[in-house]
Amino acid sequence: MAKTKSPRPQGQDNRLNQLQRLSHLLDNAIAIPGTNYRVGLDPFLGLVPGAGDVAGTALSAYIVIQATRWKLPAATLLRMLGNVCMDWLVGTLPVLGDLFDVGWKSNARNVALLEDHLASPQESQAADRWVVFLVFAVLGLLLILSISLAASIIWALIQLGQQLG
Repeated sequence: MAKTKSPRPQGQDNRLNQLQRLSHLLDNAIAIPGTNYRVGLDPFLGLVPGAGDVAGTALSAYIVIQATRWKLPAATLLRMLGNVCMDWLVGTLPVLGDLFDVGWKSNARNVALLEDHLASPQESQAADRWVVFLVFAVLGLLLILSISLAASIIWALIQLGQQLG
């Protein structure tokens, strides 16, 4: 029996599999008993004050940055960026943001967008370098804001501890 050849080189298949596994871990790794619903580690990361949001944003940014290597169209990259921004923005709200993460699943959405693009037989124009630069700049800004927010939370906790102690 002849083996069907993947339309992508092996390295690309490996990268896609890596992103799929990461997305699954973050958004769908844990089955909720008695339901068909799954959650991942992302909402639980958000429960760690400051550092959890930094880690979640960094992992989401990693997925989008890796997706830029497939030369996606601008509209797809901007939708992916929008998913991460929405996740970050609502995720900054204590508890409510973590509940939002359970349903929003930005990483799964972004990997699905990548898979749709790769499965599409029609040619599409890759995003120009300015769109890619914008994506990288916004993701970098989100990481900087996440780190700043985490540092502020840690500083406030230290100050509170000193006042109480």
